[in-house]
Amino acid sequence: MSIRNRRRKQEVPELDITAFLNLMVVLIPFLLISAVFTQVTVIELNMPPPSDDPQQEEKDKKEKLDLEVIIRAESIEIHGGKAGLISRYKMEEGTFDYAVISGKLQALKSRYAEETTSMILLEPEINYDTLVQVMDTVRLYEIDEDSGLIQAELFPDISIGDAPALKKGK
Repeated sequence: MSIRNRRRKQEVPELDITAFLNLMVVLIPFLLISAVFTQVTVIELNMPPPSDDPQQEEKDKKEKLDLEVIIRAESIEIHGGKAGLISRYKMEEGTFDYAVISGKLQALKSRYAEETTSMILLEPEINYDTLVQVMDTVRLYEIDEDSGLIQAELFPDISIGDAPALKKGK
């Protein structure tokens, strides 16, 4: 018998994947059980729209609040566009009193009920947690009713930018 005949008679061995399948049967449930399911919340932020008509812009500014909340290292300032500085809240014991700020924003909302836009301007050294808390304070407030807490909108259309430089003497 020649060498060629021996090679033809040899059978091709079958691929044994039993061990691999056993590993998958154990590994897949383990990964599914240990996976952390998270909920991601996204707040849509907008840039202020450009205006082509300067006269229309002047009319809008007279009727609008143009709310600006400026977050500084030691204070939070609420500005009303042409009205200028409305109020300033100093940091006390390393934190801001967001309930008082929310009360002021609620009073502004009662005067300007149709207004939904606001700008949050912050200095570069402001931490992310402070920004999120201010955004939550500007966006909505909670009302305690018999059926539980109800959230009401204040100024939900938020734009973010850099705070203007602090003038000396302030």
